[in-house]
Amino acid sequence: MKKIKYYYNTNTLRYEKLETPLRVTLLRILGFLSASIVTALILVSLAYRYFPSANEKRLMQNNEALKDNYFVLNEQVKKMQEQIVGLEKRDNEVYRAIFEANPIPDSARAKNMAKEQEFQLVQKMDQENLATSIAESLNNLSARIHAQTKSYDEINNFIKNKEQLLACTPAIQPVSNKDLKRIASGFGYRVDPVYKTTKFHAGLDFAAPIGTPIYATANGTVETAGNTGNGYGNHVVIHNGYGYATLFGHMFKIKVRPGEKVKRGEVIGWVGNTGKSTGPHCHYEVHRNGEPVDPVFYFYNDITPEQYDRLLKLASSPNQSFD
Repeated sequence: MKKIKYYYNTNTLRYEKLETPLRVTLLRILGFLSASIVTALILVSLAYRYFPSANEKRLMQNNEALKDNYFVLNEQVKKMQEQIVGLEKRDNEVYRAIFEANPIPDSARAKNMAKEQEFQLVQKMDQENLATSIAESLNNLSARIHAQTKSYDEINNFIKNKEQLLACTPAIQPVSNKDLKRIASGFGYRVDPVYKTTKFHAGLDFAAPIGTPIYATANGTVETAGNTGNGYGNHVVIHNGYGYATLFGHMFKIKVRPGEKVKRGEVIGWVGNTGKSTGPHCHYEVHRNGEPVDPVFYFYNDITPEQYDRLLKLASSPNQSFD
């Protein structure tokens, strides 16, 4: 039975029936529903936050396991990176140095080797980003290993060709000089015999009678044989390979032709006095990667240590050059 409410009306001084307007009733219903919905949302949110479902618990456990796996993999990657850095250092500073090969720049091994705070990074990552991060590290490492493998292949070829490399390295004097009396002028700044000014002398001058044989100091291919008007007179340039080239100037007569292959110790011509020269001699140069180097450091094949020491002193004498 529905209860009927009354209220005391002070104006009429009697009890009257209490009637609630429809608008107020609707507002009360809406207010109740709103409060109920808000309360339900809060309860659901708290329930999801502090009382995860079985599926959520499983996902959270999987996520933690992925993070743990990431840390393990990351430590392994770091150890591998340390190992590859050691290999790269040995490659550049030991193996390639032995064969006088240019070191490989880091940019060729890996373009990006950024160092980040991994722990802080992981805290902000989802599973997809974790996988991407470890994949990038592995790709970087893979690229460096690939470059290192190519380098070792190249070094392996150096080893196989070591005998050929030694044969192509200048190692004897260009003229017979057992008593070491034919070194007339050394490498470096010397007084020019014509202009009487100090100029750079890019080789050694071996004074010898006209007709004295001149020998190839290393295996190679004749690049130039003749007089090209450059002051060397009749001269021969031999491309020896491995960055080496040798020049023999002021010859009386040339025996070889351009394109001809020669071996160390083979006669390529005879001492003369052609070109810009003040006396019979053989001007001898050694070039390494296009730059002239002191030939005196390449006579280790046909003299003793004592003779070599004496030769160094003779070559360093600041006398006048022959050309």
